[in-house]
Amino acid sequence: MTEGLPSRLTMVTLGVTDIARSTAFYEKLGWKKSSASNESVSFFHMAGTKLGLFGRTDLAEDAHVANTETGFSGVALAINFDSEREVDAAFDHAVSVGATPAKRPEKVFWGGYSGYFADPDGHLWELAHNPMAPLDDNGNMRLPE
Repeated sequence: MTEGLPSRLTMVTLGVTDIARSTAFYEKLGWKKSSASNESVSFFHMAGTKLGLFGRTDLAEDAHVANTETGFSGVALAINFDSEREVDAAFDHAVSVGATPAKRPEKVFWGGYSGYFADPDGHLWELAHNPMAPLDDNGNMRLPE
């Protein structure tokens, strides 16, 4: 390894209170669960990274931190889209399968369009269209160097 940390994100792990319930929610979103999943952890294939669902208590223990409820964690995960219409459709789908709407999609101060929903454990997901950072053919944001 070179000096420093590589600038990549290989997996996001969410601490959840009920793995089966959360797994069912993400499957209802249409996400594909990996066969490496079991009753203690679920893995989902995502473009460029993976999503893990792990028991909240076990995740806190593994990280050697207190498992405390804090309300807003200061983190939101994001999925960007090519258009406002796609954001609206994705938001409506997420809510139809059990997501809790936090903010309906709307035009936002930074010039884009976004909304937020929460999963069964309150993890926030932002659905956004950012005309200043279009998506490439793989669905990745293109940002200036």
